[in-house]
Amino acid sequence: MNTTIALITGGSRGIGRSTALALAEAGHDVIITYFSKADEAGAVVAQIHEMGRKAVALQLDSSNVAGFGDFKLRLNEQLEQLWQCTQFDFLVNNAGFGAYTSIADTTEQQFDAMFNVHLKGVFFLTQMLLPLVKDGGCILNISSGLTRFALSGYAAYAIMKGGVEVFSRYLALELGSRGVRVNVLAPGAVETDFGGGAVRDNPQLNQMIAEQTALGRVGLPDDIGGAVVTLLSEQSRWINGQRVEASGGALL
Repeated sequence: MNTTIALITGGSRGIGRSTALALAEAGHDVIITYFSKADEAGAVVAQIHEMGRKAVALQLDSSNVAGFGDFKLRLNEQLEQLWQCTQFDFLVNNAGFGAYTSIADTTEQQFDAMFNVHLKGVFFLTQMLLPLVKDGGCILNISSGLTRFALSGYAAYAIMKGGVEVFSRYLALELGSRGVRVNVLAPGAVETDFGGGAVRDNPQLNQMIAEQTALGRVGLPDDIGGAVVTLLSEQSRWINGQRVEASGGALL
């Protein structure tokens, strides 16, 4: 049986961590990136090893396009050393951060930080890694339910994710000749440390979102990890260029 390898950016915590563990449980080897918390990334790698799968963590600043060439070299080294290959199967662009700021109060610095990580970084990291993605592989870009419904304070973040969704459709078109599928997964509110952990730690906010969700609760990281596994699986081979929302039916 051929080994399949998934690369997840921002895989040390939250949705990225759940995705990495879910993919490992489904029988895939995993490469995760982390920005600063090497200990958390190492803990994820250790868990994956306990499942009997190979894994490695690589440091990556998703906002620094100038550093992507060095990342590609380090990634190549790990592929050759651990797997004796030069390509991987799945790219999951997940890395990011949240900020709650009204349009009136959003600074240029905040806007640029969002742009550099969530849109520019995704575009140019994907561009850099395209030669390493196997023909017939998959790219999954993580967006947000906030591109469909609007909540005050998330305009800059949602704008970047909207850009990622458009990018994904064009990417699916241009990679179709290689048999590479490209889709978007858009989570709703999830209990993680994202945006300071507001959904997880603020009972009033948690309850308000749950009451606006058809299934009556907010999301958990494992809800999203499972959805990623499904979209990357062979059973989803005819799903391409699509946005799939995983929100439990929020604000229907």
